[in-house]
Amino acid sequence: MPPLPPRGAVDTIFLDVGNTLISIDFAWVAAELSARGVPATARELQRAEAAARPGYSRRLFVQGVAPGTDLFAAYLTAILEALPGKAVPGRQQRDALVAALRGVLRPDGRASTLWRSVMPGVPAALARLRSLGLQLVVVSNSDGTVEQSLIAAGLREHLTHVVDSAIAGYEKPDPRIFHHALRQCGADAARTLHIGDLFHADVLGARAAGVHALLLDPFGDWMDVDCPVAADLGEVAEAMAGGRS
Repeated sequence: MPPLPPRGAVDTIFLDVGNTLISIDFAWVAAELSARGVPATARELQRAEAAARPGYSRRLFVQGVAPGTDLFAAYLTAILEALPGKAVPGRQQRDALVAALRGVLRPDGRASTLWRSVMPGVPAALARLRSLGLQLVVVSNSDGTVEQSLIAAGLREHLTHVVDSAIAGYEKPDPRIFHHALRQCGADAARTLHIGDLFHADVLGARAAGVHALLLDPFGDWMDVDCPVAADLGEVAEAMAGGRS
């Protein structure tokens, strides 16, 4: 597995938001599932979501989906399919459950309704990276609400720029969103590291723009990836601090 670029080779860090800084509200989802006869804990849902990422990423960015596909419904389905013990057996039951949950978890269609839980250790990790003199910039596939989510989460103060795909006009893995972010913050691609949770969007997209990339893989679910990997942002901050130069 390739090593993380040393601190002396990096001036700027690009950050995904979902599953990098902020996660979905697993406790809320667990409560809604339990109310519909599907007992699942927040911890089980967190584990299932991480386990579902490789398959979901391949389906979305490699195999491709039909125009008009409800990506949020596909995401929920992938999580339910990864729950232990096949908690929701049968496609009909899963489809019905996803349809019911969709209107509750995203009643206004906005991601910020559900993606609202600051991940453990993130504020401290961001503060530590900033203390090393690194510029921190968000590069997120979102729906125009990512800055609102970061403000609500108390994380916006750590970031010099926020690039939301709905506003920029490009989505990862399109390298143009990274080029846009580089122009916005005046960074050099060769001295920039992007951190995210989906290999096909975050790692391959960053590389296509000449940016270094690191994959967050908290439980070791990604097999045979050819990039640096860390469990969480705190681990990245610790590594960067240990390699300062």
